[in-house]
Amino acid sequence: MYFVNLIKAVFTWGNIFRCIVFACIPAGLFYIISVLVMKSAGFDLIQILRDPAQQTETSSFLGFLSNIGNWAWVSAAAICFFSAINVGAPGAARRRELTLMVGTLSLALAVDDFFLIHDRFIHEYILYATYAVLALALLARHYRQIVKIDGFPFLLAGTFLALSILTDLIQLDIPVRYSHSQVVEEGFKFLGATTWLYFSVRMGLSFQQFLTRKA
Repeated sequence: MYFVNLIKAVFTWGNIFRCIVFACIPAGLFYIISVLVMKSAGFDLIQILRDPAQQTETSSFLGFLSNIGNWAWVSAAAICFFSAINVGAPGAARRRELTLMVGTLSLALAVDDFFLIHDRFIHEYILYATYAVLALALLARHYRQIVKIDGFPFLLAGTFLALSILTDLIQLDIPVRYSHSQVVEEGFKFLGATTWLYFSVRMGLSFQQFLTRKA
């Protein structure tokens, strides 16, 4: 009887419907559309479906630190959007807006980093200026909340990212081997991404405590 009740609890129409509508159908459509669009762009199925390391027969650790840094951006975005969904208490509109702004900026940085947008599609000066304006607008509008949550990691992340951009802009003009300047640039970017993730975690915990007090 216990197992029958357990099966009934798992296979409810509500659970099945939500899973199919909000997970399976969107994922399936994204998969099919991606394959069709990339096929029409000239990629073959192996190029679309297999990991680059498999296709090039190189080490799975190729671009290791770059990939980990991208995970940090994606993780920060996921934490922020999850927090925004759950900050539904009265008086939480500003908090929700902050999480959405931080999450959107995190996602934009993740997409840029993953697809090399600033290297291949949009001039880096345009994107760097856009990120700076967005970050300053976020700080100007929500500085009180940021300071209350934990202002230091926010400013430190911004400093690391600014140093990464500065190094990128001047690395061809300084008497240092390019590979060495890349170590510095990518190091600043990695520290910026992980510190930004830390701030996102702190923000999520702060809003969870806010909801607990409201309950």
